[in-house]
Amino acid sequence: MYLFRHVMVGANDLDESKKFYDAILGVLGLPAGVNEGNKCRWLGEGGQFLIKLPIDGESATHANGGTIGFECSSTAMVHAWYAAGMSNGGTCITPPELSDRGVYKLFLAYIRDPVGNKLNASHKLPE
Repeated sequence: MYLFRHVMVGANDLDESKKFYDAILGVLGLPAGVNEGNKCRWLGEGGQFLIKLPIDGESATHANGGTIGFECSSTAMVHAWYAAGMSNGGTCITPPELSDRGVYKLFLAYIRDPVGNKLNASHKLPE
């Protein structure tokens, strides 16, 4: 069983956000997102990621305290994900670095998307 069927975040400019997410999700192996009117969808194995214009007509805002984490298969993929995000409208929170969590070590990076959603890419290092 997969943990999630989908994850959706708000967008204020679908074209700008699609460009950003096409870049970072492309690094993870997903094809370009599909425009569906007021939203865009990326299909992955076992789930999907979506961006959508808010249905209430208000501006999309980021989750205060929320983070969406993406699994990477290598440190090189973390670097490529970060570079793709930064060159497509992302904002740096933490550049790619080693993070020792005591029980395990991660190579990770954090960025914000054009709306301000906090995103993470990480690769768990061998013991």
